[in-house]
Amino acid sequence: MTESPAGPAGEGPLSGGVFVLTGTLARRTREEATAAIEAAGGKVTSSVSKKTTAVIAGDEAGSKLDKARTLMVQVWSEEDLEKALGESA
Repeated sequence: MTESPAGPAGEGPLSGGVFVLTGTLARRTREEATAAIEAAGGKVTSSVSKKTTAVIAGDEAGSKLDKARTLMVQVWSEEDLEKALGESA
């Protein structure tokens, strides 16, 4: 039995992580970023909570970025996301 390149759902470098996208991403659309995170085993939600692993902040990030800082949730740049996905910047 062979495994698909993305692996079974729920497995990957972001497995078990919960991520929130905010602002405008420069290198990919929000849909592309969501697909990449999910393919790497992560989950994308629309609101920040203490359970959030990281907020990926693009240009003009607003209240979600502020809430992440208040809750002391990690804030990642798009480059940080690419590194976590194993992609080169």
